[in-house]
Amino acid sequence: MNVLLIGSGGREHALAWSLSASPLLGKLYCAPGNAGIAAEAECVAVAADDIAGLVAFARRERIDFVVVGPEGPLVLGLVDRLSEAGIKVFGPSGKAAALEGSKAFMKDLCAKYGIPTAAYGRFTEAAKAKAFIRERGAPIVVKADGLAAGKGVMIATTVSEAEAAIDAMLTGGQFGAAGTEVVVEEFLEGEEASFFALTDGAAALPLASAQDHKRAHDGDSGPNTGGMGAYSPAPVVTDAVAADVMARIIEPTIAAMAAEGRPFKGVLYAGVMLTKAGPKLLEYNVRFGDPECQVLCVRLMSDLLPALIAAAEGVLRSFQLRWYDKAALTVVMAAKGYPDAYRKGTEIRGLEKAAALPDVTVFHAGTKGEDGRILANGGRVLNVTATGRTIAEAQQRAYEAVDLIDWPEGFCRRDIGWRAIGS
Repeated sequence: MNVLLIGSGGREHALAWSLSASPLLGKLYCAPGNAGIAAEAECVAVAADDIAGLVAFARRERIDFVVVGPEGPLVLGLVDRLSEAGIKVFGPSGKAAALEGSKAFMKDLCAKYGIPTAAYGRFTEAAKAKAFIRERGAPIVVKADGLAAGKGVMIATTVSEAEAAIDAMLTGGQFGAAGTEVVVEEFLEGEEASFFALTDGAAALPLASAQDHKRAHDGDSGPNTGGMGAYSPAPVVTDAVAADVMARIIEPTIAAMAAEGRPFKGVLYAGVMLTKAGPKLLEYNVRFGDPECQVLCVRLMSDLLPALIAAAEGVLRSFQLRWYDKAALTVVMAAKGYPDAYRKGTEIRGLEKAAALPDVTVFHAGTKGEDGRILANGGRVLNVTATGRTIAEAQQRAYEAVDLIDWPEGFCRRDIGWRAIGS
């Protein structure tokens, strides 16, 4: 099969790495790709949000199957356009992608169908949002309704912090169109986990568990980011917890979306808070997590490509996946200043030494190749990923590889996996 992968981040490099090992694969293209993906696929200069350009490329190159990595083109309706052109594709329709594209839509769906989530209000007027906050008190959570690259969530510890977030989003336009409506919700106590399931619109197949680290700095301090590291499996997601999440959150969501005329095909990524009252849904993403995808891919024993095809074709019910009985951990190396202002174009050295270590894979997230050099080209730049018998062993190997990378303009957290190792 000729396969086209959409995207340019670490998630897409991990997917390209997995797809390239499939015996079903003929040629793999990636649009637009990055310097690391270029080792696995032919990168083509078509932007991930250039819907017309992607459809035209898929037609011209007789692409048999498209895998959409990031949320942006899903929300823009890329799957619909490819389907109209008769091209098979993995990912939800534009109407189904509203689960991530609009937090207000997701919360209303949960309320209508009894899916456990935090109590909330949705607002377009700052005064009403602030009145709701003062009535509820702090801590409280303020979220931009639309896509904000993982940064549109403010966990406010005081009422004044929450009100400042409202002003920044609704009045100050901090997240542009994504913040013209906000969701304000109760702060949930517990431990957060990432739960993934492939779905074909009716059946669901749970994937391995993972846990992300959203804050920029050690000790879960600093601003929220797109994710600074992850590990799998997550010890907190026991078999009983996984069954509970499937029964109370994932399966009811699939049924609800079908009932709403928005059948969901693709991967459902549930951010779940494990509270004393059971698992509650924090938010949905409609694609693989980044950087969780990286740790899932290195643990996956089965061929990924037929699993994605089964989800797209509606034949997932009889499908099974096998996983390696080992742990995986990934450390995100980011440009100094991220998630705020950062420099592009700085050179990264030592990647070959790091990748040569046993059980280590370095996925590129924001890089470009220039004159034989690898340059940083984004905020999150590398995902240094390792496996081991335990999370502690995988952590040790990952940081050993990090220390071989010569990039003075980069930084990383030094405590990825601390919850699992300390438990």
